[in-house]
Amino acid sequence: MKRKIKIFSGSYSYRDQLLQLARLYGITEIKSYARSSKKLTVAQLELLLIKNSIKLPENKFSDKTIAKQQLKENSIKNAYFAVAIIFLIGSLVTIRPYIKSVVNEVKFTYIAEEYKSSSKNKSKKLKIEENKQTAKQNELNELKELEQGNNTVSLNAETTSNLFDDLGYNLTAVRAGEKVKPIYLTMLPKDLNKLRKPKNKRELFIKIVLPLILDENLKIKEDRKKLFKILRKNFNTPREKAWLKKSFKEYKINDKDLTELKERMDIIPASIAIAQAANESGWGTSRFALEGNALFGQWTWSKKGIVPKDKDLNKNHKVLQFKVLKASVRAYKNNLNTHNAYREFRESRAKIREEGKHLSGLLLTKYLKKYAQTGELYVKILEEIIKKNSLEDFDKANLLPTKIKKGVSL
Repeated sequence: MKRKIKIFSGSYSYRDQLLQLARLYGITEIKSYARSSKKLTVAQLELLLIKNSIKLPENKFSDKTIAKQQLKENSIKNAYFAVAIIFLIGSLVTIRPYIKSVVNEVKFTYIAEEYKSSSKNKSKKLKIEENKQTAKQNELNELKELEQGNNTVSLNAETTSNLFDDLGYNLTAVRAGEKVKPIYLTMLPKDLNKLRKPKNKRELFIKIVLPLILDENLKIKEDRKKLFKILRKNFNTPREKAWLKKSFKEYKINDKDLTELKERMDIIPASIAIAQAANESGWGTSRFALEGNALFGQWTWSKKGIVPKDKDLNKNHKVLQFKVLKASVRAYKNNLNTHNAYREFRESRAKIREEGKHLSGLLLTKYLKKYAQTGELYVKILEEIIKKNSLEDFDKANLLPTKIKKGVSL
């Protein structure tokens, strides 16, 4: 229970009331002063009571004194507070570099993480882009090397067949007049002989060699147009003369006979070229074709070539080998257009031209009996291949024009 204090202002003086309050509240300072025989003034008593948060009696001795004491105490409190504020500010100033360092560290860590994340994404994107560019450049380099004969690729029969199907290249459409896709394989499929159906093997072989043959014929046609344009002129430019000189050398005409050049510079019907390639390479399965890209079984007496296993001991010839199939077709074309053994072939071809007829394989096969030792039998074999496989359908075939002049080599 709270102690009730009753002060009788009428019975006691103001000073006595202050002392009584001090005793009742047990103010220790009063006891200390009493022991030392010091008499406290009213003002001092009021200050002690105020200091100990004791309410003074109503008839105060001095409001001014109390006000001064309160101002003093407030001033002290304010001084302490000011010191505390100054100390806090000083501390903040002192630790500011540390705080800034911590903040910067946190900020740097965050930015670093963001940068790392961003860098990783950018790195991935750059890596993907670089891989694409590298793959694209490698592809271009590979195609260039293939075109130059410095590299070869051998696809299997199934892959080759699927490639042609994906590109919409089929012989039925070509026979109906559709142009041939300019796809040039550099090597024959090694497993061509494993195709179960002979018809599928023959069709795939034709699809492979037809673009190669048409490409060589296209070059001859372009040269032939240029030749006739020159022949119609009375005066030739130095550039045209240089071109004629190169052509005479290519077609092995030493006397620079323009009539002879016109006779030699002509195409080989596709039906004949396909039939001879099929016969000489066993429809693309012979050792010479698979190892040396030799489609036409041409002989050579140089060091480079493939030695036949069943060669006559009295003969030292080899089968001419090539880096790519296209080179074999080019050599075959040059052989028929320049060798003396095929003069009759070229003369008959020129006669057909003069008569305005279309060059047909069956009209010219009989002039190729010197191509093989079997002579007439060889001609009959070629004619049978042409008829059985309807190869004359391809004598009017043309390549599909493309932006890439060379087509695509694979």
